[in-house]
Amino acid sequence: MLAFLSQIRATIASWWSEFTLQTKLMAAATLVVSLIMSGLTFWAVNTIQEDARLNDTRFGRDLGLLLAANVAPLVDENRTELARFSHRFYSSTSSIRYMLYADAEGNIFFGIPFSESEVQNSLTIRRKIHLPDNYAEHTDAPMVRQHMTPDGEVTDVFVPLVDEGGYKGVLAIGTNPNPTVVTSSHLTRDVTIAVFVSIWVMVILGAVFNALTITKPIKELLFGVKNISSGNFKQRVDLPLGGELGELIASFNEMAEKLERYEEQNIEELTAEKAKLETLVSTIADGAVLLDIDMQVVLVNPTARRLFGWEGKPVEGVNLLRLLPSPVQAEITRPLYQIAKGELREGAEFRIALKEPLDRTVRILLTTVLDLSRENVKGIAMTVQDITREAELNEAKSQFISNVSHELRTPLFNIKSFIETLHEYGEDLSVAEQREFLDTANRETDRLTRLVNDVLDLSRLESFKLYNFEPVDLAQPVEQTLRTYRLNARDKGIELVQDIEPSLPSVVGHYDLLLQVFTNLVGNALKFTETGGKVAIRAYLLGSDRPMHEQHEKQPFLCPPAESVNTTDAQNLDFQMVRIEVSDTGIGIDMDDQSAIFDRFFRVENRVHTLEGTGLGLSIVRNIIEKHHSHVRLVSEVGIGTTFWFDLKVFQENTLAESDETDHSQPSETLIGAQTSSVVT
Repeated sequence: MLAFLSQIRATIASWWSEFTLQTKLMAAATLVVSLIMSGLTFWAVNTIQEDARLNDTRFGRDLGLLLAANVAPLVDENRTELARFSHRFYSSTSSIRYMLYADAEGNIFFGIPFSESEVQNSLTIRRKIHLPDNYAEHTDAPMVRQHMTPDGEVTDVFVPLVDEGGYKGVLAIGTNPNPTVVTSSHLTRDVTIAVFVSIWVMVILGAVFNALTITKPIKELLFGVKNISSGNFKQRVDLPLGGELGELIASFNEMAEKLERYEEQNIEELTAEKAKLETLVSTIADGAVLLDIDMQVVLVNPTARRLFGWEGKPVEGVNLLRLLPSPVQAEITRPLYQIAKGELREGAEFRIALKEPLDRTVRILLTTVLDLSRENVKGIAMTVQDITREAELNEAKSQFISNVSHELRTPLFNIKSFIETLHEYGEDLSVAEQREFLDTANRETDRLTRLVNDVLDLSRLESFKLYNFEPVDLAQPVEQTLRTYRLNARDKGIELVQDIEPSLPSVVGHYDLLLQVFTNLVGNALKFTETGGKVAIRAYLLGSDRPMHEQHEKQPFLCPPAESVNTTDAQNLDFQMVRIEVSDTGIGIDMDDQSAIFDRFFRVENRVHTLEGTGLGLSIVRNIIEKHHSHVRLVSEVGIGTTFWFDLKVFQENTLAESDETDHSQPSETLIGAQTSSVVT
């Protein structure tokens, strides 16, 4: 039983909790009003009933006094007449329920209604009316009381019978209440109860109706609105209602359906735009990192991963400052926080040298990402540019300008000094001294001219200028070069050797450029070869019947290694190649210098301090050979000699077309064959 009552209480509590505060207040107000109205009604009914009882009491008392005055003389004189009179009175008055006569001792001697047998029995049994002991002393007022019987309420009136000043007995009359008043009272009571019950039935039905038709739909709509506000556009309200609520539910479902379609469309568009953005970010050459205002990485492209060494690491959602190398972190931490706080709206730029994971110089640009109103900071975009090549070029440019300035300043200073000496002290100098000063100035002028020409040649070669290639018979530029330097070699006691393979086919090249290559290489060889040495130019077809080393077995020169074949251009394997070598028996090149021998203004004399030059000759050679889609290499040993070699394509009908289609603007790096164990033949 207790469990059942607890379950009922829990059900009522749950049901009551589902009502809104307004509904609960309305129910409480209805209860208070109904209780007040019911109380007033019951008070009115009780008042009416009390008035009815008073009227009944007065009526019974007056009736008893009237009857007692008429029958008091008959109690002792003629009881038969008393019975007839009482019977007539009882029959003519419908409001009398009973009539009883008792003597002074309270013994009942007559009563109505009665039968003869009843009278006899009554008289035999001697029934008595029990009255208060001092009742005979108060004969001036009747005694009235009311009591309930199975047939209804009865008003009892006890009237003393007094005749000629003597107490004769008592008359007891029972009267019925006024039927009109009783009916009205009962009707009022029934109506009050009906009204009270009706009010609460209406309240309960209204609450149920409200819960079923108003509260539940409103709760469903509220739940749906909350879901939609949280982004769940699949929410629908399915209630079979009509009227305004039905229209509201239908409008809500239609709105949710449109929002769902808009969401799908927007998601597709945003996904497409995001894919485009990610593709664009992932393909750009610069590194890109997108941060939120908490410094968490939102997006990073492969270039940034490579520059910072983040390959294979999950960096999205991680604080950027925990991932950056120490030099970058030290530079950009403060500006990042300033941008995130909105203190630095214009962004910032940094140039930082990295040692790990790659030896690079990077430029980092920090840009503020604002919202649509351009008032609030939503994130930070970091662009990372690899400017290593730019830094190297700037450094090379600075070095080049510094070297050119130095190289130009020295001959200019010498020319100026000797000319000023001749101008100021020419009369004091002998003719021989004057001639010596003029010869020195002339040599310095020639040196300055060579330097300017070399710089111009190198600048022209390093530009994007295209050259027209044609078939070149190598014997002609070789012969012209040797003819130029033959006298110089004879003066120094150096033997010039020409070894051109017979019937050597023409190569694809530019005559003037190849002539300059031979001139620079032979000139360098003569400059660094001592008296009694040899300088040789050799040209032969690769893949000929004689092995490479056997072709020069009588010459004491360093030869290229047997496996040295130029394969830098994959297409070269489809053509026959001619190898050109320039060898000498000079001082050689140290292994530490071989990696920089082709750099501008690098001179071996910087180390040995014996000879002078511009330091541009080999750089010009390298650029010319790269214009011919090949590479110049060397093998050298200190005190033994040096051999430079390169390969050129043999001329064929389609060779020129292939050369024209090749991009001449992107020379490759020079390959240097540093053979420390070369064979001396």
